[in-house]
Amino acid sequence: MSGGPALEELPERVRLRILSLVADALPVITPLPPTLRKVSAFAPPRRARLGGAAIATALADDDFRRHAATQVAASPVVPDDPVDTAGRAWLGRPDGWEETVADTVLRLEQQDASPGHEAEQVERLSAQVASLQDDLHARRVEHKARLDEAKAANSTLRRRLGETRQALRVAEQARAAAEAALDEAVRSAESAVRAAEAESRRLRVQLEAASAELASSRQGTKSDKDSATLRARLLLDTLVDAASGLRRELAIPSVEGAPGSAIEAELAGQHAIRSTSAPSGPAALEQVLMLPHSRLLIDGYNVTKTAWESATLESQRSRLVAALAPLVARTGAETTVVFDAASSTNRPVLPTPRGVKVVYSPPGVIADDVIRRLVAAEPTGRVVVVVTNDQELASSVRREGARTVGSESLVALVSS
Repeated sequence: MSGGPALEELPERVRLRILSLVADALPVITPLPPTLRKVSAFAPPRRARLGGAAIATALADDDFRRHAATQVAASPVVPDDPVDTAGRAWLGRPDGWEETVADTVLRLEQQDASPGHEAEQVERLSAQVASLQDDLHARRVEHKARLDEAKAANSTLRRRLGETRQALRVAEQARAAAEAALDEAVRSAESAVRAAEAESRRLRVQLEAASAELASSRQGTKSDKDSATLRARLLLDTLVDAASGLRRELAIPSVEGAPGSAIEAELAGQHAIRSTSAPSGPAALEQVLMLPHSRLLIDGYNVTKTAWESATLESQRSRLVAALAPLVARTGAETTVVFDAASSTNRPVLPTPRGVKVVYSPPGVIADDVIRRLVAAEPTGRVVVVVTNDQELASSVRREGARTVGSESLVALVSS
């Protein structure tokens, strides 16, 4: 509804009341015109006084007026105040608002024409002036308190600034002293490094000279020592070879027993006899075979039929020869396996490991006789071990100085 009197056509008291109501509600009115945003930040008494013209201009817009009326309606109503009623009616413009405003205007004009109106107006204005003076005094007191607080804060800040500047000067002096000390330390360190480098170069020269002298001395000593060592080793090898050759030529047996053995046997009521020291088990057999230049003779089929009786003869031969390889490698014993081929013309060639020989007995000759010939061919004193369970063969080779061991001991040794 756009009819009715405009804001500037209303009596001054009604107009001021409208501006005051809108100024109080200004912070909560949305949307707020850009011209009133700064005014909304003022204190409530200053909004109407300093922003009245801007508020009056904005109220010419019906949208703003309706938004303002909505917020003003939420504020408390002054009872029995025709001016407040007329101002709210002009803003909200409900049905019959024009009559309400017209009645209020008429009543105000009648009051202004009455004899006591000027006195009432003076009294009212005097009250407003007193209220404003009280407000001004309170604000002055508040501003003075704030000024005192600001002065005290300023004094504190000045004192802290002075202390900070003093601390900064002290820190600058300390930094300058530290830099001077650092420069001095760097100069001292550089001087020490130069001295150390010079000393290191001098010592390096001395070390190189001493190393050259030592190398020359070692070279001379080594040459003399190598020459003497070579002559000594050559002489020793000559003596050893001569002694070995003489021993073979004269068939000198190895020394067995000790000088007191005969006396000990006589005291025990026995005659000193030659012992074959036959190995009594797998471990003892391996120890005997590790003696220097030991000789191992094996009755082939006697051993294989003890270990692999159900296998074919070809399988027995291959398994025995293969099983001997680790034992021969550990002990270094010279090993010969003799297979009986007296009644057979088949003599297959077997792959043999290093240190193992395989022979077959000639036609019409049994393996036992071949083993006896091999034992008889060995020089007296050499360690000869015959592996067989044939007691007749074992007895005959023991008389020739050989040591005997059963086939089970060899099988256990090569199978472990």
